[in-house]
Amino acid sequence: MRIGEFARRTGVSERALRYYEEQGLLTPERRPSGYRVYGDADVAAVRRIRILLGAGLNTAQILEILPCIVDEDGWLTPDCPELVEALREQRARIDSAIGELESTRANLDTIIGREKAAVSRGTRPPS
Repeated sequence: MRIGEFARRTGVSERALRYYEEQGLLTPERRPSGYRVYGDADVAAVRRIRILLGAGLNTAQILEILPCIVDEDGWLTPDCPELVEALREQRARIDSAIGELESTRANLDTIIGREKAAVSRGTRPPS
């Protein structure tokens, strides 16, 4: 199938598909005319790519680990022992980022709370 049909079938824009190809994540067949031709295996590859992007991995990381990912009945499973450790490290980075965001939110809540209190007391500072 050509890129337009493939984009509709996968729910991914043509631009994103071209980007995946530039990053080495997809390697569609090329006709002599230059048109890309995708097959059913590419549909599964895009599904894996989207899941891994949704898990917070970037395209460079995905390119590295894609050969170690097995799709078993719709579930992605790591097939290389070193991949599990890399995924744990990624999860730790995400946990750290969540902690930082929670701290930032708490700081904003404090500022918002002070603003509300000042308005209710009528002592709001001039803007």
